[in-house]
Amino acid sequence: MTTVSPTEPAPEMLPYAGPPAQQRGVALRNFSMTIALVAIWLFFGVADPAFLGPRNLSNLAVELSITAVLSLGMLLIIVPGHIDLSIGSGVGLFGGIVAVLIFNRSWPAPVAMALTTVIAVAVWLGMGALIVRQRIPAFIITLAGLLIFKGLHWRVIGSQTIPIQIGAAPNLVSLLTTWFLPPLAGFALMAAVWAVIAWSEVRSRQRRISFGLSVDTREVMISRLVLWAQGLLLFVLVCTQYRGIPLSAVILGAVAVAVYVISQHTRFGRYLYAIGGNEEAALISGVPVNKVVIAAFGIMGLLTALGGFMQTAYAGSSTTTIGQLLELDAIAACVIGGTSLKGGRGTVLGVIFGSLIMASLLNGMTLMAISPEVKFIARGAVLALAVWMDVKLAAKT
Repeated sequence: MTTVSPTEPAPEMLPYAGPPAQQRGVALRNFSMTIALVAIWLFFGVADPAFLGPRNLSNLAVELSITAVLSLGMLLIIVPGHIDLSIGSGVGLFGGIVAVLIFNRSWPAPVAMALTTVIAVAVWLGMGALIVRQRIPAFIITLAGLLIFKGLHWRVIGSQTIPIQIGAAPNLVSLLTTWFLPPLAGFALMAAVWAVIAWSEVRSRQRRISFGLSVDTREVMISRLVLWAQGLLLFVLVCTQYRGIPLSAVILGAVAVAVYVISQHTRFGRYLYAIGGNEEAALISGVPVNKVVIAAFGIMGLLTALGGFMQTAYAGSSTTTIGQLLELDAIAACVIGGTSLKGGRGTVLGVIFGSLIMASLLNGMTLMAISPEVKFIARGAVLALAVWMDVKLAAKT
């Protein structure tokens, strides 16, 4: 029988950091991805100086928010070893349903959003149940969902363009990507976010010390907090030069915090990583595998509906192309950020970083009016490169 020393944390209390080789591999990935992001920004900044302008960076923040919200949901699906190919079509379908209810049926936006969200969660719970109870691969079920949702989307909107609002008056859906925090509120929010990060750093450090674990020096911790403060301040300053912090960025922050807490500080999150690491061992250990996976798909349905509202609001209407290939962008963002397609590994910060790379790439190509076929090639190349890096990292560990 295994005992736990009073000075050591129980195995389920702390997330698994991985062996030293894996940590070195992740550090190498983070370094290379940082270089890649800087290179992308430099390239587009030189090719078109407007890329680094306040207006475009504000648009980039909105585009990042949409991609990252979906990618964070995908993280919860990939960590236990599954995949979801249907979220792009789901984004189009549920955005289309809201647009039709508001524009054609004159429903109040909050009611239309609430009903659509309930439907989305129910549909994804159903897909999750089919996957775990009928032992059907997630690839097949979600691929079927991709086709079904795409067809339903086109039928719902009648293969036409349906505006998201009636007249010039904005509604709750359209405000998701058109409303901005005033400067004072933006700085106050920045200070609050930094305070939470600082509190989390200090609390985590004290907890590790109490368990007798190694920690970074106080100087390293302070340097990290200074970098966080500089990054947040730069983000707010850039946004306030245009119209302020986009509401969509605030929504992304809330989703990121929620997913971080779920994945790192709850039993449900530990179960997700345990299932992805070794499903059979997790089952023998008493983990309710079926319930956990179904719940993860339910959360994905919630975030798919939210992403659908944001994407449709950003486009200003629902069309047959809304949500196209967003599932691949989300998968690529997860893998770029260090999430293993085999399951068991992935972080919220890494996913947001991967989403930033994908959003920057697509935003820059759009700004330069690059042809759609080149965009397809670039997205495919990035996805292939990300998967190659995942395989190489797995081989080193």
